[in-house]
Amino acid sequence: MLRILIKSNSSRNTSFKSFSSSTFFNTHLRNSTTSALISSTSLFNPSSGSHSNVSNPTNLAKIQNGYHQGCKFSVLNFQIGFRPFFSSGYLIKLVSVRNYGRNGSGFMRGRRTSFLGESRSFCSEPNRESIQYDVVIVGAGPAGLSAAIRLKQLCQEKDVDLSVCVVEKGAEVGAHIISGNVFEPRALDELLPEWKHEESPIIVPVSSDKFWFLSKDRAFSLPCPFNNKGNYVISLSQLVRWMGAKAEELGIEIYPGFAASEILYDSNDNVVGIGTNDMGISKDGSKKENFQPGVELKGRITLLSEGCRGSLSEKVLKKYNLREKGRAQHQTYALGIKEVWEIDEAKHKPGYVLHTLGWPLDQKTYGGSFLYHMKDRQISIGLVVALNYHNPFLNPYEEFQKFKQHPAIKPVLEGGTVLQYGARTLNEGGFQSIPYPVFPGGAIIGCSAGFLNVPKIKGTHTAMKSGMLAAEATFHTLHDGSNMETYWDSLKNSWIWEELYRARNYRPAFEYGLIPGLAISALEHYILKGKGPLTLKHGKPDHEATDVARKHHPVQYPKPDGIFSFDVPTSLHRSNTNHDHDQPPHLRLRDPKIPELVNLPEYAGPESRYCPARVYEYIPDEKGQLKLHINAQNCLHCKACDIKDPKQNIMWTVPEGGGGPGYSVM
Repeated sequence: MLRILIKSNSSRNTSFKSFSSSTFFNTHLRNSTTSALISSTSLFNPSSGSHSNVSNPTNLAKIQNGYHQGCKFSVLNFQIGFRPFFSSGYLIKLVSVRNYGRNGSGFMRGRRTSFLGESRSFCSEPNRESIQYDVVIVGAGPAGLSAAIRLKQLCQEKDVDLSVCVVEKGAEVGAHIISGNVFEPRALDELLPEWKHEESPIIVPVSSDKFWFLSKDRAFSLPCPFNNKGNYVISLSQLVRWMGAKAEELGIEIYPGFAASEILYDSNDNVVGIGTNDMGISKDGSKKENFQPGVELKGRITLLSEGCRGSLSEKVLKKYNLREKGRAQHQTYALGIKEVWEIDEAKHKPGYVLHTLGWPLDQKTYGGSFLYHMKDRQISIGLVVALNYHNPFLNPYEEFQKFKQHPAIKPVLEGGTVLQYGARTLNEGGFQSIPYPVFPGGAIIGCSAGFLNVPKIKGTHTAMKSGMLAAEATFHTLHDGSNMETYWDSLKNSWIWEELYRARNYRPAFEYGLIPGLAISALEHYILKGKGPLTLKHGKPDHEATDVARKHHPVQYPKPDGIFSFDVPTSLHRSNTNHDHDQPPHLRLRDPKIPELVNLPEYAGPESRYCPARVYEYIPDEKGQLKLHINAQNCLHCKACDIKDPKQNIMWTVPEGGGGPGYSVM
């Protein structure tokens, strides 16, 4: 299936027309300045499914009415090799929707089509195209899309035209988005105040709020510290799809399936955009037949909204010493593992929210579970485990399987089926770990900077607000001659700052164990209300918190029953994760000797357990020696390995764009 999307920039009101291959090929696309004839035989043969990599514009289209035959055509490279062309402010992309029909809402399935707009400049470097925008945003999550939408709103208010592009490594918007999620609409009320009157996926208000402490066999009800009145149980992946559609209505250009792999700098070390990785490179580094070079997306301002532990964001933080500049402590993380089930109608209570502490985790390991009743007989169930746990034998995935067997949880799941599985790390450092978010040429927004409110277990609303504040700073920088430092000032004067400051001591309180943590948290919540004179510090970084194996005993986990608990391959199938096997590994070892010389003998190979996708396995070689084998194709992009590896020897980099999980209801 091939779909073509055409957008005219002749006026501020953008209009789209969509054609299928059967109705579009061998037809003329006409306007007052451009006429193009596209031959289906030169591009796509429906009967054979073959594609050709057209590099000669004259073979692709016949341009009339003043279009100069010798003008250089732009190239935003796609995996299948199609190249777009532009003329007189028009550009058409031809994209194969090879994954069309994948589970989702129907928005941007497979490879998306879009329009690059007018007033673009293109570099003449061989094999690599460069496209110029006013603003480049990396990541189509809540923060990135909020920033893009707010920018375009300001443009409309001030009658200013700024070009905005959002690049997303997932195959579609929302494909890599996973969260609980009990959604606080505070930021959305500010960004899109009419959302309640539109067909948004925010339709299930919280109806009840429970908090339990679990022992192995019992559940004890505790006073609920959460105030979820007015909040909603949602799928965050569905929310960002809806936001993506709203962004496109404003003329924002979104490119899913493109992985931002590098930061671009000018001669003064200012960030000037990002580069996407090459496509069609084999494991041995040679170019395959479908090779397509990466593209440079250059912007006057670049906003990084990659989510937790963003790879480019981490590079920028280190290069410009932003954590030190903001006097921030190190970031601390947790791993969230989640399933979406469809349960019996009689057991379904839309809007029911449950959080638990205690079993199956020991009293020295911080974490807890959640169970939220969504719409359509669906529930979200998951376990969050702080990654500063000590026991190298602990397996978060298996702990989650145990949790579902608890006598208070199991009856809810009986008779149900699992629809989807996924995992992702989340920031837990809070106020103490917020870095200075501005760098020369741009800013870091959302969870890449770490705005999660740990006691609320919410970060979507703060991520969105940070994107909105960054958008306002960006607009005034480009239009009024201000500077991006106003983003930092706005953050400190916003409700984000106030909210995270009040919550600053909850997470570090649990460094002293579960019971002391509960006591300190109760003091903070009910008496001090976040206004105490002390600010607690975090303990060791997560990778340093791992003990050597001799201090602990191996943990014996029960075998999966295939009804409530499952093996990893079964769960991976439900995540829809997929990577081309023949590509350079995106999980790299700084020193290939460390796994066998350090991790295995000293820590009992913890990477084989903290990864929720069985990416890392120790397999005997021909001599019977255990060697680390990396199953990169299993990767869920959770980033746990990048965080928890004891010697920080594993480096997570982006794979080819479009790879990874394919979430639709997470």
